[in-house]
Amino acid sequence: MSDAPLMIAYADLDKSFDGGRVKAVDAVSLGVAAGEFLAIVGGSGSGKTTLLRLTNRLIDADRGQIRIAGEDIRTADPIALRRRIGYVFQSAALFPHLSVAANIGITPKLLGWPARAIAARVDELLDLVRLDRAAHRDRFPQELSGGQRQRVGVARALAARPQIVLMDEPFGALDPLTRDALGEDFRALHERLGLTTIMITHDITEALLLADRVAVMRGGQLLAQGTPAELSHSDDAYVGELLRTPRRQAARLAELLPRDDRA
Repeated sequence: MSDAPLMIAYADLDKSFDGGRVKAVDAVSLGVAAGEFLAIVGGSGSGKTTLLRLTNRLIDADRGQIRIAGEDIRTADPIALRRRIGYVFQSAALFPHLSVAANIGITPKLLGWPARAIAARVDELLDLVRLDRAAHRDRFPQELSGGQRQRVGVARALAARPQIVLMDEPFGALDPLTRDALGEDFRALHERLGLTTIMITHDITEALLLADRVAVMRGGQLLAQGTPAELSHSDDAYVGELLRTPRRQAARLAELLPRDDRA
């Protein structure tokens, strides 16, 4: 992990559902440094999305503590907390009755920004996520492609200038070319804006390529965390199988695709 101070710290977190019969998060402790890009991977039911929802108090933990910039989030107003943390959903989750500009500007509007400042921020963000202002600001979500909707979703998450962005399978529903381009574009935005990002994904290849560190969850527990090189030394069987997947795919592709010798 980076030597930067912790932006997010999870300490001995537990969260159960169904009257305690389903333990979604089980004694998880994890730190995320300021400016870090952390990917959390795991299959369905691993607890990764529950951990994300605990971070901005969409749900509350049964036990343990989460601190953001040193503040225990249990002392924070949940609505105020959510408004200072960007959140990107898998399907963008745009409001269908609002234009692109209104979707992007909704959090600044709720925070009481003046209309002129909101309009300027919308234009700034459309440029930032590579959407033409004139062509897109007045369109509605149903008029956009999946990739365009997700770019708007990213812009909306960044609208109030958050330090933290949470991403729940943000590119999973997109075609491979769009997914790759958006992943690279967001990584560049993460660095340019100095964000602290947590991305949930089931795709270990995506996690390894985009994140500074990867945390692996299964059955609500944190099995391993580290850089790709550090994860490769894990003695956990599930982590080892995850890491073998992209290697097997790369080997098969090398056999199937002709070699490209162009410079």
